[in-house]
Amino acid sequence: MARNLINLESVSKAFDVKQLLDGVSLGISEGERIGIVGRNGAGKSTLLRIMAGLETPDQGRVTLSNSAHIGALSQVDIADPNQSVRDVVLGEKLKHEWARESGIREIFDGLLGGHSDELLDRQYSQLSGGERRRVGLAKLLIEDLDLILLDEPTNHLDVEAVAWLSDHLNVRKTLAVAVITHDRWFLDAVTERTWEVVNGKVEEYDGGYSSFVLAKAERARQASAVEGRRNQLIRKELAWLRRGAPAQTVKPKFRVDAANELISTEPPPRDKTELLRFARNRLGNTVYELHHAKLLAGDKEILDDVYWNIGPGDRIGIVGVNGAGKTTLMRTLVGQIKPKAGKLVTGITVAPAFLTQHLDELNPSWRVLEAVEDVANHIELGNGKELSASQLCERLGFTRESQWTPVGDLSGGEKRRLQLTRLLMESPNVLLLDEPTNDFDIETLTELEDLLDSYSGTILVISHDRYFLERVCDRFVGLLGDGQLRDLPRGVSQYLEQRADMLGQDRLNESGEKKVSNAAQERQAKKDIARLDRQIEKASQKLQALIIEQGQPDVSQERLIEIDIEMEDTRKIQSLLEEEWLVATAVLEGK
Repeated sequence: MARNLINLESVSKAFDVKQLLDGVSLGISEGERIGIVGRNGAGKSTLLRIMAGLETPDQGRVTLSNSAHIGALSQVDIADPNQSVRDVVLGEKLKHEWARESGIREIFDGLLGGHSDELLDRQYSQLSGGERRRVGLAKLLIEDLDLILLDEPTNHLDVEAVAWLSDHLNVRKTLAVAVITHDRWFLDAVTERTWEVVNGKVEEYDGGYSSFVLAKAERARQASAVEGRRNQLIRKELAWLRRGAPAQTVKPKFRVDAANELISTEPPPRDKTELLRFARNRLGNTVYELHHAKLLAGDKEILDDVYWNIGPGDRIGIVGVNGAGKTTLMRTLVGQIKPKAGKLVTGITVAPAFLTQHLDELNPSWRVLEAVEDVANHIELGNGKELSASQLCERLGFTRESQWTPVGDLSGGEKRRLQLTRLLMESPNVLLLDEPTNDFDIETLTELEDLLDSYSGTILVISHDRYFLERVCDRFVGLLGDGQLRDLPRGVSQYLEQRADMLGQDRLNESGEKKVSNAAQERQAKKDIARLDRQIEKASQKLQALIIEQGQPDVSQERLIEIDIEMEDTRKIQSLLEEEWLVATAVLEGK
């Protein structure tokens, strides 16, 4: 039986007059993987800090196992700026004490790009935000811990680092993880339970993000909730998860009949034919064309002899390693940088809006709504649809009350939302978004995705949020740092494969095609078997509990009918899980 590591009993916490946690009771056991979701300001970080012992609850009790070792990663990476990377990560460990440990070397290679003296001697004050995040993660992961509490661990990480982190955590089966992140791909890849912090309570769900969406939609159906904007978004998100797209790699692992019934009449997220027709009417046939272009960032060559055509209605995700030139490419398209050679052709009807990572300052004396109405009072979405400034603010997370908040009182994430809102109010027909998801919670991301579904112009997106890319974009291109722009028909997965091949981590099979190494297949199979073992055990326990309840003499006839339905559904799920288990076992035995 798994060892219990931490328990919260009737924990409450308030700041000023706002009750963040109200009588919350929960616990974490050895090897559990828990994703924590909820609106910004709902109390997720407060919950994590209470578990880490960094905050004291107003009421209730936090109990730790005597032998449990717990580590935490906060949103802000702080260390002595005069220390070296070696000092921050390894402390007083001597080289001969850690250099022989393959696990530490693997962490250094995966997060820091190696373990050379030159790298480890770099001063912490010289590191970028992304490098500091990697150092903080490395420091945490090399410790012998039972539970790690992660607050936005994927911030500033590229898709390669996020994929490495998920693989690393999945290999360490006994390590318990509780993670707050808006990266839904990471939640699906790592977590097996979901806690939603809402209205001071913590609602618990089995499974990662996809399963959370399924279960939440099913709860709404069973409760016969009044269909409002929130439930419509849940159903739309569920429809996306069930149907998927060519680049979508994260899908639910089992069928839920009630959920299928729920989305049976739900239309696709966007009518591509209708949107493309409207896009051609507004944009014409030419948006951007690069002809034999050579792009430089300072003295560094980014792309050479590139031909690229971007048409009306295209939705393109741009992926690449940090420093490969993704932002330089966008700046070239909007005319901020000129090609060193070749030419850029821009359509005469193109009206672009460029959301950069470094936002322009807003007038701090403005109210939120005033800042948006300063651009326009209404936005046209196309096909006869329009939104007022106030409605658009609501879609992007500004309630009616918060629309009268002074801009100077907004957080960094709220200012970024406001800047995006102002850009959309300009009614551009081409959107260029450089890391648009920074500091957004999952619900705001879902609202943004829904808004972009109805947007009929051309969209280009740079983002490390893999789920957002695959949800919004239909095409992908990659910059691998070799001067080429590559089409990626299979999306981010293909990009990761090509990067791994460039780094010498994959080998060619006998026919010359790329394949995943035997070691990677073995790790994946072991990870799948461990996950399926736990899920099969849970299904068996649930089935046994239902059998015991069915045999009780005081069970009503209505409950007996419900038990029969639940037992049938549980047996179906168990059967599917066992089939997956057999497949994974066959892969492992045939390695």
